[in-house]
Amino acid sequence: MRTHRRGAAVAAAALLLLVSPPVAGAAYGSGSTAVAAPVPAPTPDADAFPELTPALARQLDAAVQKVMAEAEVPGVTVALSAPGKGQYVRSFGVADKATGAAMSPGLYMRIGSVTKTFTVTALLQLVDEGRVRLDDTIGKYVDGVPNGDRITLRQLAAMRSGLFNYSEDENFFKALTSDPQRPFTPRQLLDYSFAHPVLFEPGAKFLYCNTNLILLGLVVEKISGRPLDAYVDEKVAAEAGLKHTLFPKGAEFPSPHAQGYTNQTATGRTEVSTNWNPSWAWAAGAMISDLPDMRSWAKTLATGSLLEPATQAERLKTYPSGIPGAGYGLGIFNVQGWIGHNGSLPGYGALTVYLPEADATMVVLLNTDITSQGNEPSTLFGKAMTSIVTPDHVFDLPAQPASGQ
Repeated sequence: MRTHRRGAAVAAAALLLLVSPPVAGAAYGSGSTAVAAPVPAPTPDADAFPELTPALARQLDAAVQKVMAEAEVPGVTVALSAPGKGQYVRSFGVADKATGAAMSPGLYMRIGSVTKTFTVTALLQLVDEGRVRLDDTIGKYVDGVPNGDRITLRQLAAMRSGLFNYSEDENFFKALTSDPQRPFTPRQLLDYSFAHPVLFEPGAKFLYCNTNLILLGLVVEKISGRPLDAYVDEKVAAEAGLKHTLFPKGAEFPSPHAQGYTNQTATGRTEVSTNWNPSWAWAAGAMISDLPDMRSWAKTLATGSLLEPATQAERLKTYPSGIPGAGYGLGIFNVQGWIGHNGSLPGYGALTVYLPEADATMVVLLNTDITSQGNEPSTLFGKAMTSIVTPDHVFDLPAQPASGQ
């Protein structure tokens, strides 16, 4: 994600980041045909993932530390694992520049757009209960949405609504950076979006847009009759067995946690963003978790253990994104076979993905969102590690020039 406006330079990340995708106004792909993503194989290929030996761990250490130095990342925690192959879990650098406290796998971290996977899972659970349909229009649940009588919940989840991304609005950026502690309501966020004309007809293109998730969050609230944070905590995180994952109501941040560092500020200088209020990201990116929970969630999300098989199959159908080897489904992406999502909001970055054919998970958590030559640091770590362990499935979302906005 590129918070607010940084998007033009990092179009690739539009696929996954959080709050304003790095690709801000770029629209990728004009086709509307969904392609079925591979359903996680019940019998993983034993040769699809290497044994995580000490020698391979040293190779991974060097690759991660190289990215860390080149991208100037303060601290990062990474994890790779597959049944029968061992696990690789490492933390490098500092969680707090001021004190020098080391980064650790046990720290809480903000996970940005990985939140989208929880919000859409909540919606799909309601679909399984027969309380809502993916092809319902958003106008059935939320008043005042441009094209609301034609935009479906499916199109919102697939980033194909045509609505303007509120986090790209100049007035929103000024409001957030002038007072990062201020709370935003979902309706305030929608107002920033709806002040702009729609960008294209529903279903015509892919465009990563946080507005879509705010609307889906409101649908979950209306159908369930409960606040989104409470519903996600109980019906998604708890049912998935996650012990340290939460949807905060405001700026609360459990301890211990890493300090976050961002240059998405009013002055452009790097500042500590740890206690910024993430309500501006809400259903699109406000959640908090830790490494063990994200490792567990990667498989739960990709295999659909909280959903009916048919619903998960619908979720994994991907639409063209315009980026080679990458497609986006319903609040989930597939990049060269790795299924999941990444996230980025001021001060933090995350990547949580699963490779079905190897039954392998990869998680990256770091305490900065500052890009390196236009690339998201979580992508750089993911690419460096998968180039070593899964050369046939290299996680890569290269920076691309923006095509619009």
